[in-house]
Amino acid sequence: MKRFDLELTVGLFIIAGIICLGYLSIRLGKIEVVGSKGYEIYALFSNSGGLKVGSSIMIAGVDVGRVKSITLDNYQARVVFHFPENVKIQEDAIASIKTKGLVGEKYVEITPGGSKKIIEPRGQMRETQPAVDLEEIISKFVFGKIE
Repeated sequence: MKRFDLELTVGLFIIAGIICLGYLSIRLGKIEVVGSKGYEIYALFSNSGGLKVGSSIMIAGVDVGRVKSITLDNYQARVVFHFPENVKIQEDAIASIKTKGLVGEKYVEITPGGSKKIIEPRGQMRETQPAVDLEEIISKFVFGKIE
């Protein structure tokens, strides 16, 4: 009988450990298991420059959303943003693709505009700035084409 109690205790301990590991993986990976509340808008960029699905969206250095998808739309990168319901984006806001550090991960920075009009869910951000291509800048410098 004691052997059965020991095996049961070890089994429950292992199951609890697996559940904790799964929870931590989901939380640290910022994965959505159940659809989160919020809304989506999109923007068209001439170059997404290494931006990935799940990348951060920041306003004034504060993480306010995530990149939901990146697709090709008429030879432009169509990037869909997901925001919580309490974050509102002005119609004249500017979306820029930036890099954390010199060679860090890409994220989207939104510079708020001055308009009173808010972009509706599934609407489009009109003002965008593509990612800066560091290789292109270096090659221009090396070959003397910097103006």
